[in-house]
Amino acid sequence: MNQEKHERSTKDLVRAAVSGWLGTALEFMDFQLYSLGAALVFHEIFFPEQSAAMALILAMGTYGAGYIARIVGAFIFGKMGDSIGRKKVLFITITMMGICTTLIGVLPTYAQIGIFAPVLLVTLRIVQGLGAGAEISGAGTMLAEYAPKGKRGIISSLVAMGTNCGTLSATAIWAVMFFALDREELLAWGWRIPFLASVVVMIFAIWLRMNLKESPVFEKVNDEENAPALNNSSENTLGAMFTSKSFWLATGLRFGQAGNSGLIQTFLAGYLVQTLLFDKSIPTDALMISSVLGFITIPLLGWLSDKFGRRLPYIILNISAIILAYPMLSIVVDKTYSPGVIMTALIVIHNFAVLGLFALENITMAEMFGARNRFTRMAISKEAGGLVAVGFGPVLAGIFCNMTNSWWPILVMVIAYSLIGLISALLMPEVKDRDLSVLEDAAEVNKAEKVRCSVTQTS
Repeated sequence: MNQEKHERSTKDLVRAAVSGWLGTALEFMDFQLYSLGAALVFHEIFFPEQSAAMALILAMGTYGAGYIARIVGAFIFGKMGDSIGRKKVLFITITMMGICTTLIGVLPTYAQIGIFAPVLLVTLRIVQGLGAGAEISGAGTMLAEYAPKGKRGIISSLVAMGTNCGTLSATAIWAVMFFALDREELLAWGWRIPFLASVVVMIFAIWLRMNLKESPVFEKVNDEENAPALNNSSENTLGAMFTSKSFWLATGLRFGQAGNSGLIQTFLAGYLVQTLLFDKSIPTDALMISSVLGFITIPLLGWLSDKFGRRLPYIILNISAIILAYPMLSIVVDKTYSPGVIMTALIVIHNFAVLGLFALENITMAEMFGARNRFTRMAISKEAGGLVAVGFGPVLAGIFCNMTNSWWPILVMVIAYSLIGLISALLMPEVKDRDLSVLEDAAEVNKAEKVRCSVTQTS
């Protein structure tokens, strides 16, 4: 009877998959709409009295403010997700993000209300970040706990596909705006359309979340007989999380992927347009094409991780990003190459250093953490890595590129991020098909098993 209670039908799995995919699509559409807006037009709308370089840095700073809020949201909603359930938290986060994105589309500009315009922008960005801090981790946790062993990688890649759909949608919308409107129209009212249009996706995503069943793993480990052990455990504290090897390894994996994402998808687009004076269509079209190719890259990496484990693809992708960084970026910033060649180089480095790694991230982290604190630790490790790498990375890149009058800081940062991801992958245990109802984190279980084996051999 207990087993039947926790079983889910194929229909339930499909609903969970679509819900996770669509919610993550909305999150990344929101963030990509903002990141491209910050890189391409917000410096003129909200920071018009600054120099081009300083306005770009300030626009990137508002982008980073959302990442500071994300880690707070990860803690608040992660704890809620491990206590009251995944479903309720996912409903809250999708609503917060959707409303804030829509409101950005009706904000008055600096010309209308002065300094209050960027203040309101940052405020909405912070509230949006609170919800986003738990959205993708919650969706990744839910889908991993629904998916059967042997297929978790390919099924969980739908969450990453959602990010790809969101990025593609946002990039396509901005590309249409630049194609259909002249500069004056874009700055006067056209920039609002992408944010207002997101309300359609939000309504459908909320409807899906309302009809979603709770995670079977969450229900299983929170049965009455397990609840006292879960609620009273010393493992629920922040101190226990910070001493968890799995937490730091997951943070390192995220640091590598998120850092490259912030540099390539956000800062580099603005740097090419504002500093090197490239046509705006080059970075937007390249990222759009790369997102289309991601529909092959992401499920392929998910499938490969089901066949060969999570560690090996991580290791290969990070090594590839390190090797490709200089040749690809040196082409991207060189105007002597044709737009097609520049876009191809940007697409290659984006797929290896960003999309491929992201395909592996959600299922790997979900399997690394135990059922007791999976949502909390996955969310905080993701957002801790994102806060440092993405929240501050584009701002630091802008400062260093401005100081050196060179693109070399971008290269150094991409290699550094990839090295951190590589080291984390080399140190992590293999977690493919791990029992997700186990309460302890994977690295801690492996450590305990080694100690037991050592004691047995000694005796």
